[in-house]
Amino acid sequence: MSSKEKPTLGGTRIKTRKRNIAAPLDPAAFSDAVVQIYLDNAGDLELVAKSIESSDLNFSRYGDTFFEVVFRGARTQPGTFKLDEGEHHPYAIIDCEPKREVILPSVIYIQKILRRKPFLIKNLENVMQRFLQSLELFEDDERKKLAIFTALAFSQKLSGLPPETVFQPLLKDNLVAKGLVLSFITDFFKEYLVDNSLDDLISILKRGKIEDNLLDFFPSAKRTPEVVSEHFTKEGLLILVEYNEKKLFDVKLKEMKSALTTQLAEEVDISDIIETVKQHVKDAKFPDIEVVRILWDVMMDAVQWSAKNQQQNANSALRQVKTWAPLLNTFCTTGKLELELMYKVQIQCYDDAKMMKLFPEIIRSLYDQDVLAEDTILHWFHKGTNPKGRQSFVKALEPFVKWLEEAEEEE
Repeated sequence: MSSKEKPTLGGTRIKTRKRNIAAPLDPAAFSDAVVQIYLDNAGDLELVAKSIESSDLNFSRYGDTFFEVVFRGARTQPGTFKLDEGEHHPYAIIDCEPKREVILPSVIYIQKILRRKPFLIKNLENVMQRFLQSLELFEDDERKKLAIFTALAFSQKLSGLPPETVFQPLLKDNLVAKGLVLSFITDFFKEYLVDNSLDDLISILKRGKIEDNLLDFFPSAKRTPEVVSEHFTKEGLLILVEYNEKKLFDVKLKEMKSALTTQLAEEVDISDIIETVKQHVKDAKFPDIEVVRILWDVMMDAVQWSAKNQQQNANSALRQVKTWAPLLNTFCTTGKLELELMYKVQIQCYDDAKMMKLFPEIIRSLYDQDVLAEDTILHWFHKGTNPKGRQSFVKALEPFVKWLEEAEEEE
């Protein structure tokens, strides 16, 4: 710096980051605006949907409030379902008649809104969860309207609404204990099955993770198969009664199979195994045919099969038959049950490649152990009805049958 230059103050300009200043929340004004759209269009949902689409309202911020207006007619007070101060419209789902033809237009209307504003599906989930978790705050007919809406929403495949969102909140202990959940789910079942099959319903229940929990909808003091059957029969839902009985049957059958598998593996005395089977049959009222089928399955599942040695497989299977023949003998008490056992052996030998050639040897062993009578074998040979592998099995069994017939002639 020269001696003639005067010193100056230097500095740097500091840039400040602009803050994102959020606009204050005003759900009340948003609610009033949506209510006014309903009133201006006299509740015509086609016109309401068009007006909503063309509006500049902030649905991304007030999505929950929007669905409160749809369901309740206005914004609700925080933490309750009482209507807040402000405008109210009379075309809400809760205010209409509890009939499917009246509620269906609202489901279709919401479907249109969600197609144009798919981000709102999360808000619909939020509001439905809140409503369903608080069923005790609604009147009986209001709960019925919610059930009809829910059934129609799934029937119409409302965009992206997950079943677990709907069903899981219902399992609150206080709601179940008061019988509110049972009433709601019964109305839901009745409405959904009008247009859909039982398989469709089971699919939804599976996705909602409650397929095996129908009893959980009943108050704890009423969780018995008899009460479930009585309730759904009274409500005209015989298809659900049959489904639930089959589920219980399958569970008990699985329990018996598990118990027998353990006992066979531990080589428990046959007399003890027979008592186990009899107890399960008594408790679950299993048909004799099912008992014979499951005994054969458990016996064959316990065989140590070889992937390569066919002779070893034959020896193992025949040893198993001989060892547990008294068990089969105890429950194969009629010609019909013996024939059912032959069909069971036939199907397994057909379906399982490693057993394909064992059919005649197994039948011969069952005959030798007095499990199968001569008449049963001859009936199967001449008049058997199951087509699986029948032609080849008949040919394989022919020498043994010929021997039986010749022995009978000699006698």
